[in-house]
Amino acid sequence: MEPGFSWSGGGGVLRLGTRTSPLAMTQARYVAGRLEELADARVEVVGIQTSGDRHTGHLGELGGKGAFMREIDRALLTGRVDIAVHCLKDVPGDVPRPEGLVFAAYVEREDTADVMLFPMASPVQRLEGLPAGARVGTSAVRRRAQLGRIRPDLRIEYLRGNVNSRLGRLDAGEEFDAVVLARVSLARLGLDRPGEVLDIVPAVGSGVLAIDCRRTDPDIVELARLLDHRPTRQCVTAERTMLHGLRGHCNSPIAGHARFERDGQLSLRGMVFTRDGSRFVHAQEWAPPDKAADLGAYIAGDLLRKGARDLIDGIPH
Repeated sequence: MEPGFSWSGGGGVLRLGTRTSPLAMTQARYVAGRLEELADARVEVVGIQTSGDRHTGHLGELGGKGAFMREIDRALLTGRVDIAVHCLKDVPGDVPRPEGLVFAAYVEREDTADVMLFPMASPVQRLEGLPAGARVGTSAVRRRAQLGRIRPDLRIEYLRGNVNSRLGRLDAGEEFDAVVLARVSLARLGLDRPGEVLDIVPAVGSGVLAIDCRRTDPDIVELARLLDHRPTRQCVTAERTMLHGLRGHCNSPIAGHARFERDGQLSLRGMVFTRDGSRFVHAQEWAPPDKAADLGAYIAGDLLRKGARDLIDGIPH
């Protein structure tokens, strides 16, 4: 389909569903704007509060990150919205997607880096400057494990909430000496804040927005595909094939990152950790981009051969 496609369903309005957090709404408005630019479509952003957003405790109590998607999936399947946007890193790898839905597009990948931020008033602005026992906030088991490898003397504590609330708790100076966030989240919200980029492996799907549609709406699927970025789709295919092959759960510290090398080959690096990062397995391989799924399956198999199953099964679900 070429730009110029005219969307005529829903009274001429395409309803785009998203979570209600400031970051999710910002991302959805960006996607809506792109769709309006590329096609003759009027897009209405529909905020949907999810059980994951309402729940203030540990996400594991709700079954993991899938708690951010259930209500949005239902809204799509029942026709309340026509299309939805998700941060791909929040899409679980151990829960099958509803058969009636399809990720029609992966928007071009942005920054994948994790960044450590410090209180504005703190004299410490580097990881190496944190004293033993310093409190670092994050909700990601992947970050916890890798920080445990780098600085086992730190206290890694569970921290949830939207970006602004996390920064507010950090700057209050009473709970945390540092927090770790995705740098792309700061950029998308227009927050210019200094921090230290960490040398750790990103989450599977990091920096990627996925556009979800009903399979039975081919016109909408084709419209969404205007935003699909083929190199990003190839990277995502490798990463998520690896993730599915490992059969991890919401408490599994799994990291994976695919990227294109200078010679045009696609590389994939995968890691699986114990909760504290004291043990891990690592694999990396290269393949032609059209073999992305094979590359992901190979890395999953290599990690399992090296003991990933014992590490995953050793962490309570």
